Amino acid sequence: MSPKEPLLATLKVCILNMQAEGGTVTDENPHLSSCCQLLEIILRKGLQQTGLGLIKRDVWHWLEQLPQQDTCGRQSQFSVSVETAAACKKLLTAQGRGRFFLRLALNRKILGNVVQHLIHTPKLLEWYDPVISVLGNEEFLEPFLSLLLVISEMEFSLNTENSSFLDESWLLPVCEVYETVPCRELGMVLRYLGSRVFVLELLEGSQAKVDKFVLPGDIIDEINGVSLRNASNGQAGIVLQRLKGKPLSFRLIRWRCGDGTVYRPMVKLLKALQQENPKFQLQCDPKPTPWTDTYCLQDGRILYILKYLGKVEVGMYGGKEVLEQGIPKVLEQRLPPKEVLLDVKETQLICTEHSSKKLMFRYHYPEISCVGRLLRNYQAVFAFCVADCPETPETSCFTCIVLQASSTCESDQIISRIASGFKHTESFV
Repeated sequence: MSPKEPLLATLKVCILNMQAEGGTVTDENPHLSSCCQLLEIILRKGLQQTGLGLIKRDVWHWLEQLPQQDTCGRQSQFSVSVETAAACKKLLTAQGRGRFFLRLALNRKILGNVVQHLIHTPKLLEWYDPVISVLGNEEFLEPFLSLLLVISEMEFSLNTENSSFLDESWLLPVCEVYETVPCRELGMVLRYLGSRVFVLELLEGSQAKVDKFVLPGDIIDEINGVSLRNASNGQAGIVLQRLKGKPLSFRLIRWRCGDGTVYRPMVKLLKALQQENPKFQLQCDPKPTPWTDTYCLQDGRILYILKYLGKVEVGMYGGKEVLEQGIPKVLEQRLPPKEVLLDVKETQLICTEHSSKKLMFRYHYPEISCVGRLLRNYQAVFAFCVADCPETPETSCFTCIVLQASSTCESDQIISRIASGFKHTESFV
């Protein structure tokens, strides 16, 4: 009776569980982490160490040598994946690079091919104990390859940008992108700790505070694609200085998991941060806007339900004074109002028809010259002016766009958010 490897039976169950979830396997699949851990354990099992013991062998060490050692050819996609893992600046260890490669291999359906290449490379296959390992034992290798064939027939869509904690854990953090307009001061106080850049505090009145997206305790992982993993003190400031005047895109690692708990691999770092800075406090997401008939949830964002009243050209000047002429002119047209959804984003305004979702307009903050409402009648009505050619304001013609909120309070809230957007913009009209 042939021996059985319990790891393979466990992997089979894990694969069946992933398939039972249906559809493409993403990072949200509850069985993905277990599957990756099992694959790593199987690939490590029986991996013999060198006599010198200067470097502890890991899966990554034979992976990076395989493209040069293998003689059977046809390695293009595998070689590219190895090069991608080797070049990833977010990873500092062999363990992290091996894990990153496994995620790439799942996305690209090449994991079975990689093991086949190893079988044809005796010099590297010798690293495995022929008795206790899976890769070096023919009786275990065949069923393992069969399971890898099943995996290769599954669709994976894993976010390989979320890789900065693979050195420490298979448990992935919540990773989100924060985009903001060019501004004079973002207002984030940073602390460099454990080879990472933490947000320690947000300054009152700053762009980051107004946008209510970044939270103290979050990690800045990238700025416009530049990794800050293992960054030296002040490096984030150098990157921001280089990007001065340009729109900014921050990749953030959240201190909170999706279930609201603290992301475990960050616990020690956050405790150290708190010991160094006694006033530092973790902050949760900003309180959600009270839910009423004047708001709508779409793609996880709260949108304002407004009435679009119309627009009118106001000439070559786009200062706030023209709103006093522009708003009455639109109201005098007595056009039937359209119910619209207004999304006040970090970098732009997007307005769509409520019923058809047809785009009404989209303006970035540098295109907006002023925003406000009348202090007398029609207090829930507000307007903003946009230039038809913001690059040449001296020859631009301005248009006044008029909308109506459900209340004066809501109108003022929207005005404040729009004003904050272009107030912090360096190149506004």
